[in-house]
Amino acid sequence: MVAGFAAPLVRRRLKLRPVVVSALAWQAPVAMAIATPRSALRDAAIYGLQMWAYLAHYEMPNDDHERLLERLRVTYPIRADNVLGLGTPPTVRLQRSLGEPGRVFPHDLALAGIHWSWFMVPHGTVAYILLRRREQFPRAAAMMAAVFDAGVVVYWLLPTAPPWWAGSNGHMVHVRRIMVEAGEHFWGRAWKPLYDFLGGNPFAAMPSLHFATSVMAAHVLSDVGPLPGTAGWVYAISLGFALVYLGEHYAADLLAGLVLAEGVRAIAPRAERALLPLARAVQRLEPGAA
Repeated sequence: MVAGFAAPLVRRRLKLRPVVVSALAWQAPVAMAIATPRSALRDAAIYGLQMWAYLAHYEMPNDDHERLLERLRVTYPIRADNVLGLGTPPTVRLQRSLGEPGRVFPHDLALAGIHWSWFMVPHGTVAYILLRRREQFPRAAAMMAAVFDAGVVVYWLLPTAPPWWAGSNGHMVHVRRIMVEAGEHFWGRAWKPLYDFLGGNPFAAMPSLHFATSVMAAHVLSDVGPLPGTAGWVYAISLGFALVYLGEHYAADLLAGLVLAEGVRAIAPRAERALLPLARAVQRLEPGAA
């Protein structure tokens, strides 16, 4: 368990190969289950270790930035968004209609705030399920983790530039990164260290895990009740609009994220049946198991 937690922290210093980091990090949640008695805190820690492994694999492609640039795909989402936007990418349409170069409007700050809040929403949703409907936690946590993990596989296989990068490198015109402009306006000097801390891979764009995990959060909240579900869907739709307007994602990224979330939800029952024997084998090794 300790080795799985430590591997992502020391991978650069010890020059660990990705396969070694993967082997150590992904076994850590199972090790936690075997090492500690069952409790709500342990369940939360298992989910946390799973996300710790995800974060390492999200960042690792960018460890060799030059090699990542050589593999970078730029044009295919632009072509897709030209089709979706009937000749003009939705990001360009929205920024022309609602924005103005050199100015940060109140709605820019509001939409950037929705974007920043995403860092709390998927995991906050899982924590809410754990506290309010613990019997639903295993399935909700597993589906949320599956969305993250499936998305990171695509990030490794198909690194894709977001609209703001394409705009700043001559592949698109009239595209701003409004989220950064709003961040500098709102956070001042604190913005750069905050951004450097949170940004680990600029080419993790297709599919949009921001949108995919928010859709999954809306689904699991809907399983709790209509009021939490409505809040979840309002947030997901608002975030989707913000991501496209701010220049963080193409509409095609959001569409792929929606397909990912719905696909995970659709196959969840069959995956649950397939993985149940493995889960029971781990449970037999838990402390205090009969």
